[in-house]
Amino acid sequence: MELAILIVFVVGYICIAAEHPLKIDKAATALLTGVACWALLAVGTHVLPAHLAHDFETASQLEGHTLSLPEFFDHRLLHHLQEIASILLFLMGAMTIVEVVDSHEGFRVITDRITSTNKVKLLWIFGIITFFLSAALDNLTTAIVMVSLSRKLISDQKTRWFFGGIIVIAANAGGAWSPIGDVTTTMLWIGKQITSASIIKEIFLASLINLLVPLIFLSFVLKGNVSRPELKENDGHGATGRERGIAFFLGVGGLMFVPVFKTITHLPPFMGIMFSLGILWVVTELLHNGKEAEHKSKFSALHALRKIDMPSVLFFLGILLAVGALQEIGHLGTLAVFLKEQLNDVYAINIAIGLLSAVVDNVPLVAASMNMYPVSASAIGDGWADMFVQDGPFWHFLAYCAGTGGSILIIGSAAGVAVMGLEKIDFLWYMKKISIWGLIGYLAGAAVYIVEMMLLH
Repeated sequence: MELAILIVFVVGYICIAAEHPLKIDKAATALLTGVACWALLAVGTHVLPAHLAHDFETASQLEGHTLSLPEFFDHRLLHHLQEIASILLFLMGAMTIVEVVDSHEGFRVITDRITSTNKVKLLWIFGIITFFLSAALDNLTTAIVMVSLSRKLISDQKTRWFFGGIIVIAANAGGAWSPIGDVTTTMLWIGKQITSASIIKEIFLASLINLLVPLIFLSFVLKGNVSRPELKENDGHGATGRERGIAFFLGVGGLMFVPVFKTITHLPPFMGIMFSLGILWVVTELLHNGKEAEHKSKFSALHALRKIDMPSVLFFLGILLAVGALQEIGHLGTLAVFLKEQLNDVYAINIAIGLLSAVVDNVPLVAASMNMYPVSASAIGDGWADMFVQDGPFWHFLAYCAGTGGSILIIGSAAGVAVMGLEKIDFLWYMKKISIWGLIGYLAGAAVYIVEMMLLH
């Protein structure tokens, strides 16, 4: 059964990659793959995997009787669904906020200040803004915001695909060095493997190199100027300058408030995004309260909800379900143990984890690594154990590799999936045009970090 689940995942992955030749939407394939993996797990598993024994006992105690395997996997599915729902609700909330700001033409606050039409200059502007904004927000939200900005400045879709590629790379690189910029870095921060000050200090340069190398190479690929979309003339029913500014600063401010909300309340990030959406919703309703219904409706959050990209949300659901099934059956844990036994080098293990995160979700990979290598109380001095103290090189390098390795393939990160859905970027196009630069940037940043550690030690 383990082999059957793996085969279903691989076949589904190939079909997603071949979306355009097959003419089957990737969301449909992802949903089928995710559900099929769990169905095989529930129906075809007759012996409980050893790594789930403790969870089985805990679930049985909670229910008051010994569960059957299908009942147990139902519990496990709900456990994964809790995490998946948090991500999807966060994604939907962020998309809605961006759409509300967009309906007010709020992004003109930024786009009106970007006057250059030179492709190379714009590429650098987008890369640098995305890099630092991702550290302040998170890579997923930043990717959504920057794609919206690119639509205001670039009319040609294929040109925007190149910008989408650099947005993915920059968002993941910027998120890796911030404790709130990427979910895996946040996991390591909450788990006390790293501290917030140390991750910024140790990983910033490697993350910056990860972005600068692709930017430099792509500067030689892109030529000429972009053509800007025609701005709609205000017919008297569009947003005023005041309304535009209020929507922009409330929307972006609400997104930036999410990590603050999480720090204060310790509630999941999606609660913060929903709070920010609620504030923006109420204020925009009051802002247009005196207008006629037909003119007021286009500024409403209800109108924005109808415009968000639900196929991308369902695609994300299918992918995360499939990865969850792989985790349950033990494939990811087995892979982590294999890396430990075969590579026996902390830098090589982390580089491999980063490459794997381009194919499967980085969250279970980092979770497996956190369980494999407990934090040492103090440096022992034997070389290997020194790597696993709090703020040790292994944990910093894991944050970098897991956070940036997903840029190599467009479905390797939440930011990539969001950009893929919003811009309809072809998987194979990204692999041909962007993956090589993402890989080179990833390896260059890794090399910089290793050299830093060698010089320090």
